[in-house]
Amino acid sequence: MSERVRKRPGRCERALGEAYDTALLDLDGVVYAGGSVIEHAVASLTAARDGGMHLAYVTNNASRTPDTVADQLTGFGLPTAATDVITSAQAVARLIAGQVPAGARVLAVGGEGLRVALRERGLVPVDSAEDDPAAVVQGFEPKLDWERLAEAAYAVQRGVPWFASNTDLTIPKERGIAPGNGALVHVVRTATGGTPQVAGKPETPMHRETVLRTGARRPLVIGDRLDTDIEGAFNGGVDSLLVLTGVTTAAELLAAPPRHRPTYVDADLRGVLGPQPEVSEAADGGFGCAGWTASVRDDALVLDGEGAPLDGLRALCGAAWTAAGDGECGADAGKALARLGL
Repeated sequence: MSERVRKRPGRCERALGEAYDTALLDLDGVVYAGGSVIEHAVASLTAARDGGMHLAYVTNNASRTPDTVADQLTGFGLPTAATDVITSAQAVARLIAGQVPAGARVLAVGGEGLRVALRERGLVPVDSAEDDPAAVVQGFEPKLDWERLAEAAYAVQRGVPWFASNTDLTIPKERGIAPGNGALVHVVRTATGGTPQVAGKPETPMHRETVLRTGARRPLVIGDRLDTDIEGAFNGGVDSLLVLTGVTTAAELLAAPPRHRPTYVDADLRGVLGPQPEVSEAADGGFGCAGWTASVRDDALVLDGEGAPLDGLRALCGAAWTAAGDGECGADAGKALARLGL
């Protein structure tokens, strides 16, 4: 289980795919970016699955149905059933169903994935605030227009309970980082002054939905975002692996507060196939990993030694997180990271 105040990345003597029974994988920025698969993802996950690890795909993107996501993954060479896909739309639909009458109408401002999830819970999606909805819910939809956002604002202004599948401000796409559902939620918040109930990562409804649907006993959360994937694992009390193929940079990782510190860190999904090295504390208060040692001197992170860049980053995490205690580390890391090419 995750430490509440992690001071260094964790050690795992076995391959992560052997030490954990289920991988709870984020999609955008981990397996693919938009419509393009991320390098090493398919081969690594195939090997992990062949070794006995159950693969479950957990996404905050509520725009598509599990069937659609499963078809895309299968097309990438990762045979996937719809039951192996858990979306924030499913989590928010369960959350809403627990607070409104059975068969209630819900103003759905989002894509087909959101509508399907609502129907699975016996709720009726509608399109207008004039349809007397019992709730209004927002989920990501790349073609969402002003009129639908306005309908959400009208309903929230009338006191209709407001829900959001997730509040990710950004989403990785092939051409770069684009606005996410959180940016659209902020539009309605600006117009109404309201605050929605949120189901997706890092909130607990998403973790609960995932555990219910996968039956995971020793799960490992794998993601690219500190404020959703890693914080979600922290909130759920489970271990996590950060991969540097999406949103999070090495500098952001070093400055992470406790709830954003992963158990493990690796370059990409190949990290699932091997052990994780020890980050040890030295007598002088520094930290070592493989051939590297890191410490804080004169309010700057200093890195000595040589070896694989990821081991240097792990050592830097130990120095930065320990210096920060339970808050963010202000130590300058620019020179140390430049030496690693990160």
